[in-house]
Amino acid sequence: MMGEFARRFLFAIVAAPIVLGILLWGGAPLAALLAVAAAIGAWEFFRLARCAGNQPLDDIGIGIAGLTPLAVHARYLGLYATRPVDVVVVVLIVCTLILWMRGSNGQPMASLGITLLGALYTGGTLSFAYALRYHPYAMGGREVEVGGVSVLIAAGGVLVALPVLATWATDIGAYAFGRAFGRRKLMPSVSPGKTVAGAVGGVAASVVVTWALTWYVLRPVAQLGLTPLGIVTFGVLASVAAQVGDLFESLLKREARVKDSSSLIPGHGGLLDRVDSLIFVLPVAYLLLGLLLVPAPA
Repeated sequence: MMGEFARRFLFAIVAAPIVLGILLWGGAPLAALLAVAAAIGAWEFFRLARCAGNQPLDDIGIGIAGLTPLAVHARYLGLYATRPVDVVVVVLIVCTLILWMRGSNGQPMASLGITLLGALYTGGTLSFAYALRYHPYAMGGREVEVGGVSVLIAAGGVLVALPVLATWATDIGAYAFGRAFGRRKLMPSVSPGKTVAGAVGGVAASVVVTWALTWYVLRPVAQLGLTPLGIVTFGVLASVAAQVGDLFESLLKREARVKDSSSLIPGHGGLLDRVDSLIFVLPVAYLLLGLLLVPAPA
């Protein structure tokens, strides 16, 4: 039988180019990808919640999670302008549903909190990938020759790829350094496999990838850059966010007493097991890049 590592590797080499291609393309395909990922992630989140003895409104939370990236897409198209009152109305609707569907004996407060948290934890955070793809600073792009065909690489596609690749670099660096030098456990009560050496290696890999992408991709394609301090700041904080996101999901699985969020992806567990780091990284990256981006020198 094919080993777990082989299955993970084969899935990664197939899925990674597809995901990067959709990130670069943007538009409706990106919104659809995020909507599907958010809905599946919410389903897995509520599965963990039920394993821990809670009673969320699964269908409602999954629906809100999946619709959130589509609402962001509609906003960027100018079809619908989301307002703070819309969020409040959604919360009040969920409160009303809790009243009728859970009652006083159905853990109403826990059901409300977990339902809304699940939708925000998945749909709300993953929507920042779309926001990064159409970041106000990311204008224009650059044409490149691919197989004799001229292809425009949008600046926003490169911008959203930066935190994604920094997150992947963190995972690879943490795994490699942890296997080679890991002795002291990072947080054994939450994730026994994580080591301090792995955490440091993940940060170092993130900084290196951030530097390389800034100099060789972000500057020539998007005409944007990061100062040396900005590169280190982004690389470190993105890696820390990625590792905290991974640990947080491990904490949820600990409470639910399960190994994986589901068995959806061969060799990888569930979708939430693959995007748990990005869930934390994407909002942090949107904030950091808004503060740290500078025009690239001519």
